[in-house]
Amino acid sequence: MLSYPAAIPLSTRSLNHLAALIRTRRQQQRSRWRRLDPGRQALLALAHLRNGDTYTRLAAGFDIGVTTAWRYVHEAIDLLAATADDLATAMTRIRLLAYAILDGT
Repeated sequence: MLSYPAAIPLSTRSLNHLAALIRTRRQQQRSRWRRLDPGRQALLALAHLRNGDTYTRLAAGFDIGVTTAWRYVHEAIDLLAATADDLATAMTRIRLLAYAILDGT
Protein backbone atom coordinates (compact mmCIF):
# COMPACT_ATOMS: atom_id res chain seq x y z
CA MET A 1 0.00 0.00 0.00
CA LEU A 2 1.35 3.39 -1.01
CA SER A 3 0.22 6.68 0.38
CA TYR A 4 0.53 10.00 -1.35
CA PRO A 5 2.38 12.79 0.49
CA ALA A 6 -0.06 15.66 0.98
CA ALA A 7 2.52 18.38 1.66
CA ILE A 8 1.70 20.62 -1.27
CA PRO A 9 2.14 24.37 -0.74
CA LEU A 10 -1.31 25.40 -2.00
CA SER A 11 -4.11 27.30 -0.39
CA THR A 12 -7.32 25.65 0.71
CA ARG A 13 -9.08 28.26 -1.39
CA SER A 14 -7.43 26.93 -4.58
CA LEU A 15 -8.37 23.36 -3.72
CA ASN A 16 -11.98 24.29 -2.88
CA HIS A 17 -12.35 26.41 -6.02
CA LEU A 18 -11.24 23.60 -8.31
CA ALA A 19 -13.32 21.03 -6.40
CA ALA A 20 -16.40 23.24 -6.85
CA LEU A 21 -15.75 23.49 -10.61
CA ILE A 22 -15.41 19.71 -10.83
CA ARG A 23 -18.55 19.15 -8.73
CA THR A 24 -20.57 21.51 -10.94
CA ARG A 25 -19.30 19.83 -14.11
CA ARG A 26 -20.24 16.40 -12.80
CA GLN A 27 -23.73 17.60 -11.90
CA GLN A 28 -24.16 19.06 -15.38
CA GLN A 29 -23.05 15.79 -16.95
CA ARG A 30 -25.14 13.79 -14.47
CA SER A 31 -22.12 11.66 -13.74
CA ARG A 32 -23.20 8.88 -11.41
CA TRP A 33 -19.97 7.58 -10.00
CA ARG A 34 -16.30 8.35 -10.21
CA ARG A 35 -13.30 6.70 -8.62
CA LEU A 36 -12.32 9.93 -6.81
CA ASP A 37 -14.61 12.54 -5.30
CA PRO A 38 -14.24 16.14 -6.54
CA GLY A 39 -11.94 17.14 -3.68
CA ARG A 40 -9.53 14.26 -4.30
CA GLN A 41 -9.60 14.89 -8.05
CA ALA A 42 -8.76 18.54 -7.42
CA LEU A 43 -5.87 17.51 -5.16
CA LEU A 44 -4.61 15.11 -7.82
CA ALA A 45 -4.69 17.81 -10.52
CA LEU A 46 -3.10 20.45 -8.32
CA ALA A 47 -0.36 18.01 -7.25
CA HIS A 48 0.45 17.47 -10.91
CA LEU A 49 0.37 21.18 -11.76
CA ARG A 50 2.30 22.33 -8.69
CA ASN A 51 4.86 19.55 -8.25
CA GLY A 52 4.99 18.11 -11.75
CA ASP A 53 4.33 14.62 -10.42
CA THR A 54 4.13 11.97 -13.11
CA TYR A 55 0.87 10.27 -13.91
CA THR A 56 2.35 6.97 -12.76
CA ARG A 57 3.21 8.38 -9.35
CA LEU A 58 -0.16 10.08 -9.01
CA ALA A 59 -1.97 6.90 -10.02
CA ALA A 60 -0.11 4.89 -7.40
CA GLY A 61 -0.67 7.49 -4.69
CA PHE A 62 -4.38 7.90 -5.34
CA ASP A 63 -4.98 4.19 -6.04
CA ILE A 64 -6.28 4.72 -9.58
CA GLY A 65 -5.08 3.77 -13.05
CA VAL A 66 -2.60 5.85 -15.00
CA THR A 67 -5.17 6.56 -17.72
CA THR A 68 -7.67 7.71 -15.10
CA ALA A 69 -5.06 10.03 -13.56
CA TRP A 70 -4.34 11.52 -16.98
CA ARG A 71 -8.05 11.98 -17.72
CA TYR A 72 -8.75 13.59 -14.31
CA VAL A 73 -5.83 16.03 -14.64
CA HIS A 74 -6.82 17.07 -18.15
CA GLU A 75 -10.46 17.48 -17.16
CA ALA A 76 -9.39 19.82 -14.34
CA ILE A 77 -7.07 21.78 -16.64
CA ASP A 78 -9.91 22.26 -19.13
CA LEU A 79 -12.18 23.54 -16.36
CA LEU A 80 -9.53 26.00 -15.13
CA ALA A 81 -8.82 27.18 -18.68
CA ALA A 82 -12.51 27.84 -19.28
CA THR A 83 -12.60 30.24 -16.31
CA ALA A 84 -9.44 32.13 -17.31
CA ASP A 85 -9.52 35.61 -18.79
CA ASP A 86 -8.94 36.04 -22.49
CA LEU A 87 -5.70 37.71 -23.62
CA ALA A 88 -7.19 41.20 -24.08
CA THR A 89 -8.69 41.22 -20.58
CA ALA A 90 -5.47 39.90 -19.06
CA MET A 91 -3.41 42.59 -20.80
CA THR A 92 -5.78 45.29 -19.55
CA ARG A 93 -5.35 44.03 -15.98
CA ILE A 94 -1.55 43.82 -16.39
CA ARG A 95 -1.34 47.45 -17.53
CA LEU A 96 -2.78 48.53 -14.17
CA LEU A 97 -0.10 46.72 -12.18
CA ALA A 98 3.28 48.08 -11.15
CA TYR A 99 4.93 44.93 -12.53
CA ALA A 100 3.93 41.49 -13.84
CA ILE A 101 5.67 38.14 -13.79
CA LEU A 102 4.99 36.05 -16.88
CA ASP A 103 5.44 32.29 -16.90
CA GLY A 104 5.43 30.60 -20.26
CA THR A 105 4.88 27.06 -19.02
